[in-house]
Amino acid sequence: MPEQDPGDGVQLDLISAERMEGKTSMEKIRMILDSVHDGDIVVLEKGLTPDEESRLIEVTMTEINPDGFTGIEIESFPRSETKDSGLLGRIMGKDEDPAKLTVIGPANQIQSLHKDETLISALLKRQ
Repeated sequence: MPEQDPGDGVQLDLISAERMEGKTSMEKIRMILDSVHDGDIVVLEKGLTPDEESRLIEVTMTEINPDGFTGIEIESFPRSETKDSGLLGRIMGKDEDPAKLTVIGPANQIQSLHKDETLISALLKRQ
């Protein structure tokens, strides 16, 4: 990701599914957290699996520092409602498809993150 001057505003990184393809879960998580540590908002075209999201949150919790990194805000559009996402689907491993779109940003810069069926809206704090 290109370097930015914090006085320039907020950088929004739109990451394609192709860029994430072939990366391990930890490579994805590290790429996301490195951007968020820099104060960037990350938008994933193809979101993370539920396991990857859980791991992202775990890793984030270990990196929180009262004098610096304050964590992340994350919101995703859900998987398609037409898929079998019931108990049987989860047991059979059919619930591992990633969300369609995910927005991740630094907790200290996102004032609010709201989602409805068709929109994810982020309100950023002014510096």
